[in-house]
Amino acid sequence: MTISVKVHTSGKEVLIAACDEDLLGQTYRSDKLKIHVSRNFYEGQICDEAVLVSRLNMATIANLVGKRTVEAAIKHGFVDTDCVLVIGGVPHAQIARMI
Repeated sequence: MTISVKVHTSGKEVLIAACDEDLLGQTYRSDKLKIHVSRNFYEGQICDEAVLVSRLNMATIANLVGKRTVEAAIKHGFVDTDCVLVIGGVPHAQIARMI
């Protein structure tokens, strides 16, 4: 399974949008939470865990969706498991790094 990673930049900010590729275009809901895995926002380079980690190393902000994507971020120390939301059965995490 692969991960889609898109890099968005604005000034000094580098936002990484990454998701499990098979989630692109889908919408998930739980109680009052909803996430749409927009192709416009998340669809980018199709890659493996190593490339995701490389992109996260340069991120000031990241939006991560999907089991493989979030687990890779946890494994490499970018996300704490206590900070993961599950929306419609799909893990979601955000990263904000102060520069």
